[in-house]
Amino acid sequence: MDNNYIKIIGGLWFFLFALSACDTDSPQEQENGNNNDEPEIQDEYVSEMDQLSEHPRIQEAFEIIEDLEDQTIEDLITITEIPAPPFMEDERAEAWKEMVSDVGIDDIYRDEEGNVIGIRNGTVGDRVLVLSAHLDTVFPEDVDVTVEARGDTLYAPGIGDDSRGLAVVLTVLRAMNKADIQTEEDIWIVGTVGEEGLGDLRGVKHLFREDGPDIDYFITVDGGGETGIANKALGSHRYRVEFSGPGGHSWGAFGEVNPAHALARAIHYFDEAAAEYVAEGPRTSYNIGRIGGGTSINSIPYDNWFEVDMRSIDQERLNGIDDILQESIQRALEEENARRDGELEVDIDMVGNRPSGEIDRNDPLVQRSMAAISHFGFDPRLQRSSTDANVPISLGVPAVRIGRGGVGGNAHSVDEWWLNKDQHLSIQRTLLITLAQAGLAED
Repeated sequence: MDNNYIKIIGGLWFFLFALSACDTDSPQEQENGNNNDEPEIQDEYVSEMDQLSEHPRIQEAFEIIEDLEDQTIEDLITITEIPAPPFMEDERAEAWKEMVSDVGIDDIYRDEEGNVIGIRNGTVGDRVLVLSAHLDTVFPEDVDVTVEARGDTLYAPGIGDDSRGLAVVLTVLRAMNKADIQTEEDIWIVGTVGEEGLGDLRGVKHLFREDGPDIDYFITVDGGGETGIANKALGSHRYRVEFSGPGGHSWGAFGEVNPAHALARAIHYFDEAAAEYVAEGPRTSYNIGRIGGGTSINSIPYDNWFEVDMRSIDQERLNGIDDILQESIQRALEEENARRDGELEVDIDMVGNRPSGEIDRNDPLVQRSMAAISHFGFDPRLQRSSTDANVPISLGVPAVRIGRGGVGGNAHSVDEWWLNKDQHLSIQRTLLITLAQAGLAED
C-alpha cells in the first residue's frame, strides 16, 4: 500500500478520534449567535488603570515582561512538549510546579485532585485571588507534542490551549517578583486539571467544593485573542444512557424486550418535548451525538446506548430540559417492559455537568478587565464561554476568562499553531488586572 495513502488514512482516523473524544467548544461560545457585546466601561476603572500603569514598579514590570519574551517562548515550548492527556496530567503538573517554585513563591503544593497551587502572600491577606490556567489537553498519550517552528509560527498540539495560558501566568509571576511588587491580598498561582471534555472541570470543581478554601476572585487565562472577557458561563449536562436486556435471536426470541426499540422511543419522546421546550425562553439546545450497541442485524441486542448533550445560558432551563430527558427515558422503559416479555433496565450516567451563570458587567473584576483591555488600545467584548470560570461564576464568585494573547488557531487539532504577535500585551494586561483586583501594596 502507498505510504502517502497510509498517512492520509491515519490522519483521518485521528481526526475522527479527536471529534469523538474531546470537547471541541470554542472558549468564546456564542450567545444567540452574537458575541459582539460592546460594554460600557465606568470612568473610575479607566482612571484606575491609567494610574496603576504609571506606577514606577508596574512600569518596571512592563519592561521586564518585554525583556522576558525569549524566556516566555522557552517556557511555552517546555510546557507544550510535556504530554498532559485527559486524566493524565501528572507529568506536566509536576514540571509546572517546579517551574513556579523556581520563579519564586511563598508556598506550593498539589491538592487531592491534582491541581498545582502556589501561594503568594499579600501584606494584608484578607482575600484570595486565583490566577490560573489549565494543565490538561484533549490529546491522547500517543500524540507527538513536539513543537515545530515554521518560520515565525509554532506548531504543536496544545501550544495555545492551554500551554500558552500557563506560560502567561508564569511570566506574570516572574515579572512581579523581579519588580518586587507586593499586593495587599493573597494571589494563588494555579494550574488546574480536568478542564477539557470529560474532565468536566474536575480541578476547579474541587477548588470550589463545599468544604474547600475561601476564594474571593478567579481569573483564568484561556482562549485566544486580546479582546474577549467571558463573564457568562454556558452550562451543559451530558449523559450516556444505556438500555440493557436478555437479548436473543431476532426470529426465535421475537417478542422479548428490545433495548433498541426502547432507545428509539426514548429519543423520539425526548425530541418531541424538547423541541417545544427550547422554542421559547433563554437559549437552550440539545443534541443526540452518538448511538451504539447490538451484535448483529439478526439479534435482539443485549444493550444499546446513546449520548446526549444539553446546554443553556440559564441554569433553570438547563435543569428543565434535563427533566424532559429523564421523563422520556422512563416512559420508554415502562412502555417497552409493558408490551413485551422480559424486563429491560436502564443506566443513566451523567458524564458532564458544567453550570451556567453570569457575573454582572458592573462587577469590579469585569470592569477592571474591560478597562485593562481598553488601556492597551483594544475594544473589550463580553462573552459566554465554557471554561474553568463556569464554576465560580455559577456560585456568584467574581470570575472571568481572559485571552492568552498572540495569534493562534486550529485548537484541539494536531495542527494547532501560535504566533508571537505582540505577546507582551496580553501578559501586561493580565498583570494589570491582577494587581488592580488584589490591590497594590504601598512601599
